[in-house]
Amino acid sequence: MASAANPSRVAVIEDDQPTSQQLRGWIEAARPGIVVDQWFNRDDAEAALARERYDLVVLDIELGRERNAGVAIINAINKQHAGTPVLVVSAMPAAIYRSIMKALDAWDYLQKTTFEEADFIETFLDILRATRDRAPAVPVALAAPAQELQLDPLRQGSAIWRGQRINLPLTAQRILAALVARQGEVVSYEDLYLVVKSGRNRDNIRKHVSTIRDAFREIDPAFDAIANIPMRGFRWGG
Repeated sequence: MASAANPSRVAVIEDDQPTSQQLRGWIEAARPGIVVDQWFNRDDAEAALARERYDLVVLDIELGRERNAGVAIINAINKQHAGTPVLVVSAMPAAIYRSIMKALDAWDYLQKTTFEEADFIETFLDILRATRDRAPAVPVALAAPAQELQLDPLRQGSAIWRGQRINLPLTAQRILAALVARQGEVVSYEDLYLVVKSGRNRDNIRKHVSTIRDAFREIDPAFDAIANIPMRGFRWGG
């Protein structure tokens, strides 16, 4: 976990300066004290990545006239600093490029003009939390057995975690039930769409999962039984 003396460091690699400044502003507002390095072309970005290991890289695919410069940068990250999370923010169509980024082990993909500040911040912080919390070799909360949780989404009763009530909306309860029912397995976004009545998109599922985490952490600050699986979905424990 980053400390005040050693804050998290993020690289924003984006050739459009207004967009780069906007992303930087959002990041700094969401996480005061964070260090943000901005790079505007492939050469400078690759040189920086060779010097520095970042906690997270926010990356555009197209840099200047290089249509797939971001792909080369991700390959460089995977070679030099395997495990560094990459959040791709690009105008390239998500329907085509999300699967490509998934194959390259990018953590997530946001298509420009289709998301708002809140969506970016939530995704950004979710990735930071996921990478921070996976640092211990065997986090206790991840090993928490499902029997510590009691819930009844059909009757809309409060979920109970380790003897304490968790107040969750019905949709959040259904998502939680779907994750717990397949403890240790990745539950895809597509599978989770089946348990929501509206808002069948990734951003909405992320918001529900964020609501679930926040509710658990109100009574159990160390809660981390829900793992974010980049580009795929979520997993309860295991």
